[in-house]
Amino acid sequence: MIDKTSSEIAVQASRHPHISKTSLWLKKGVPTGALVVLALFPLLQIAFDGYNYWLHMLLYVFLYVIMATSWNLIGGYAGYISLGHNVFFGIGAYLSGMVFVFFQISPFLTAPITGLIAMLGGLLFGLIALRTRGSTFIISTIALVLLVTELLDNWKLTGGTNGLPMSMITLEGQYAKIPYYYYLLVIMVLSIFTSYLIRHSKFGLGLRAISQDEIKTEVAGIPTRRYKILAFGISGLFIGMAGAIWGSYLTYLRPSIFLPVNIGTTIVLMAILGGKGTVSGPAIGAAIMIAVNEFVVAKLGATELNIVVTGLILILVLLYFPEGIVGTLKAKNLLPSFLDWG
Repeated sequence: MIDKTSSEIAVQASRHPHISKTSLWLKKGVPTGALVVLALFPLLQIAFDGYNYWLHMLLYVFLYVIMATSWNLIGGYAGYISLGHNVFFGIGAYLSGMVFVFFQISPFLTAPITGLIAMLGGLLFGLIALRTRGSTFIISTIALVLLVTELLDNWKLTGGTNGLPMSMITLEGQYAKIPYYYYLLVIMVLSIFTSYLIRHSKFGLGLRAISQDEIKTEVAGIPTRRYKILAFGISGLFIGMAGAIWGSYLTYLRPSIFLPVNIGTTIVLMAILGGKGTVSGPAIGAAIMIAVNEFVVAKLGATELNIVVTGLILILVLLYFPEGIVGTLKAKNLLPSFLDWG
C-alpha cells in the first residue's frame, strides 16, 4: 500500500480540522503519557516497597518488546523470517558478562559496545545467509543458534554448560531492580523510535518493497542485498544491548537461558500477533503474550496445560486478526490513532 502524500493529508486535515487535532493529540499524547507513567512507576517501589513483582514483569515486557521490535526490521519490513535472533541476545549477555567477571567493568557501561558487536555479527552473518531466501534462510538462522550454543557449551572460558556466575550490584533489595528497569526502558524507547524512523524513511520503503516482490524491487534499482544486510545488522543492535543488561539482572549466564530455539520463535510469534511490518504491532504483541502467559500460569500453574491454553488463545486471535492486531485494525480503519505509528 502506498502511503498518502503530504498534500492529501493536508486536504483531509482542512476538511476535518477538529478530528485532525484530536487525532494528533491522541497520537502524541497517549504514548507520551504512557512513557511518563512508566518512568515514574519505580517511585512507588522507592516510597512504599512491595512492587518488586510488577517491576520484574515490566522488565520482562521491556525485554521482549525490544527483541520483537528489533526482529521486525528484518522479519516484518523486509519479510525475511529469522528464528535465530536470540543469538544477539546471547552475544550481548556473554560478552558483557565475561568483561564484568574478568575485568570488573559494569554491564551498564559495556552494553552499548556489546550491542555494536552484536550488530557487526549480524552484518557478517547477513553477508552469507542473506544470499538465500525463504525456508533456506530460516534454516540458516536456526543453524546459527545451534552453532553458537555448541560453541558456548564447550568453551571453558564461559563455563560451558555449567554457565558463568556473576555478582549482583551492590544495592538493597528494595532498589536492586530499578537501574535495570530504567536501562531497559531507555533501550525499548530507542528501539521503537528507530523502527519508526526506518518505517518512514526511504530505507524502510525499500525494505517493504522487498517483502512484496524482491525481484521487481531489484529491477527497479534498489540495492536489495545491501538493504537486507543493513536491516539484519541493525536488528541485532538493541537485542545485544538488552542481553547485556538481562544477563547482569539474572546474575547467571548459561546457553540454555539465552539460546533455546523457543525464544527465537516466541519473538516471531509476538511480532505476528501484534502485526509484523507495523511499528506498534510487535510491542503490542509482546505485551499481550506476556500478560496472557502470566495470567494462565497464575491460574493453572507452570504446566504443559498453560502452553496449550496460550496456544489456543493465539490461534483464536489470529483467526480474527489475520494480519495481527494492529495490522488488521489498521486495514479496517479501526486502529486507534495513538497506536497508528505507521
